[in-house]
Amino acid sequence: MPAPPTLRRLGPTVRRLGPALLAGAALLLGAPAAVADEPGWTAEPAAGRTAGAVRPYFYLAGASGSVLEDRLALTNTTDRERTLTLRGADAYNTADGALAVRPDRRSTGAGSWLSFGASTTVRIPPRTRAVVPFTVSVPPATPPGDHPAAVVATEAGHEVGVRIHLRVGGPTLAALTVEDVSVRGKGAATRVAYTLVNRGNVALVPELALHVRGRFGEVPGRAAHALPVELLPGQSVELTEPWPGAPVFDQVRLTLTVTAPGGARATAAASDWFVPWGVAGWTGLGLLLLGAATTAALLLVRTRRATREEQPEPSGPVPGQAQPTSKEPELTGAPR
Repeated sequence: MPAPPTLRRLGPTVRRLGPALLAGAALLLGAPAAVADEPGWTAEPAAGRTAGAVRPYFYLAGASGSVLEDRLALTNTTDRERTLTLRGADAYNTADGALAVRPDRRSTGAGSWLSFGASTTVRIPPRTRAVVPFTVSVPPATPPGDHPAAVVATEAGHEVGVRIHLRVGGPTLAALTVEDVSVRGKGAATRVAYTLVNRGNVALVPELALHVRGRFGEVPGRAAHALPVELLPGQSVELTEPWPGAPVFDQVRLTLTVTAPGGARATAAASDWFVPWGVAGWTGLGLLLLGAATTAALLLVRTRRATREEQPEPSGPVPGQAQPTSKEPELTGAPR
């Protein structure tokens, strides 16, 4: 069972600077110090063996079936006692690709492997830091690779998550796919939408390049650049890429190439038309009217021609016209 939390009084320097240092709230996992929604207390990995070492998150590695240990530092910078509740949570990707933790307590992944022993609830006196040990029990037969989790501290509805980067030993695979590529918007506001899926067992920080070719040659795309997302194993995220170099009028073919450390690489393509519909609308209306007028003229000419061809020939004598004469047949026979 982990040892109970140890408490240490804050020095006068920290006491004076604490409120100023805690003025901003850092809610994303992986921040150097996770800060509550309101200043008053912080949660972060306890300093390592090296004096003054600052860890932005927990990093633990071990084989399946092993038990790993680490320590969480909770700091109360106020003049009143704080009561914090600790739990483990699964980490996941949000819709915009940021890493977050599940708000409920129903962890089914690595978050359920955490244990704080008797230190699930921690009372911290004013101006005091508590160091809380915890364990991560990796189940037997756990597949190798990355298993994201977090330590979550809660007080009066305010939650702070500190990320745990947990890797289970064994063969690792870096693989991903790009899916559902489409173009949205027009002009300088054009964006390319797509979905990234992590098909491997390690977390990926991908890079993306956009290559475009149109009917009239190469079109400015996007050079390779890192994406602001960490893609967790087995998860997908929908992203959009700004494309200010989109053409005004052209038929283009876009090719997205995504790479990540470890040899992961994937490509996907899509085609689209760019037409200035304002100009095209007036041009199309003019062509439509011209076509309608041409069609009406042709029909009128055909109607008049057909009328002339269908008129009957006159059956009686035509005034002023000579009529043909006919002769009686001569009869021949014996003389009278």
